[in-house]
Amino acid sequence: MKILFTGASSLTGFTFVKELAKAGHDVTAIYRSHKENYSGIRLARIKQVEGSCRQVFNCPFGKAPFFSLIKEQPWNLFCHHAADVTDYKSPAFNAIAALENNTLNLKESLTLLKEQGCHHVVLTGSIFEQREGIFSKDDRAVSPYGLSKGLTADFFAYYTALLNLHMAKFVIPNPFGPFEEKRFTTYLIDSWYAGIIPEVGTPLYIRDNVPTSLLAKMYVDFAINFTKGGGSLKLNPSFYAESQKEFTCRFAREMGARLPIKCPFTIKNQTEFPEPIRRINFDYPNVKALGFSEEVFWDELAQYYATKSCALFK
Repeated sequence: MKILFTGASSLTGFTFVKELAKAGHDVTAIYRSHKENYSGIRLARIKQVEGSCRQVFNCPFGKAPFFSLIKEQPWNLFCHHAADVTDYKSPAFNAIAALENNTLNLKESLTLLKEQGCHHVVLTGSIFEQREGIFSKDDRAVSPYGLSKGLTADFFAYYTALLNLHMAKFVIPNPFGPFEEKRFTTYLIDSWYAGIIPEVGTPLYIRDNVPTSLLAKMYVDFAINFTKGGGSLKLNPSFYAESQKEFTCRFAREMGARLPIKCPFTIKNQTEFPEPIRRINFDYPNVKALGFSEEVFWDELAQYYATKSCALFK
């Protein structure tokens, strides 16, 4: 298939592109800015997919360069993985501005794609959206960022239906793996390499932590079946659905067995719950059919951290 993919510099995006290319698909990955404007971990991800796909820089979704790219050739599948994530953890995150960026000139973009023979759209969602996942109290968005993602999905559902296009949604939980930015597992690794004992501040939250390589295999399988007219129109991938305390124990155990570092941590007494205690997905994968090995994943993750020695995060 000829696939147009946005958001390829993200943690999950570049792994999805790699897996799609590995499956034999012709992937065009677009990036918002010029290549020289990328640095650090995002540049490292961009380099990871060099040679496996066509990379088009300075091509933001919904703008003139994007329209020109669409018109260059026929397309079989459009994967909209990009999203505005600037300060996404902040309660001051501007959900409306993010929605505008995520759906800029959406109807025009989808119309052009349809004219080029593309009738299938896969949108990436988030477990923190409204009406997603298994929740502890209610189905409201967990954060303004989650709200923006849910509204984005509503816009895509409306316009794909209006234009008689087929839409499917792949809902991301908490991904972790090589080339991760400063998130929870890199905080743990960074602390251990520095000889610092990290603290787990939200041990009672129940979240869904999924290896990025497994997510990529699930994404490709889902997207291919969708374009063939089979499978479901939504997938909510789940794997390590457990408390953050339990996941920290798991991560420390796996890394401690593979790296020449000690992996202690302390558990704080969690008394505040600004987010739902439980927000997890529910579609557990057939790892054997997908060709995924937990052992191999942990080995590769440890090797990545051993090689990098956290240099990318300092």
